Amino acid sequence: MLNDSEKRALDRFCDKYGVKNRSKLIRETLMKAILKQLDRDQPTLFD
Repeated sequence: MLNDSEKRALDRFCDKYGVKNRSKLIRETLMKAILKQLDRDQPTLFD
């Protein structure tokens, strides 16, 4: 669920960049952020 200002921002972005599949955009963007954070949280051998 998005609030009104988030929906307007998403609508503007999709219109500007010609995004046809909004659910795919949101899903890919969300998963990219999640995987990036999980990668940063991995323990490392050296600091």
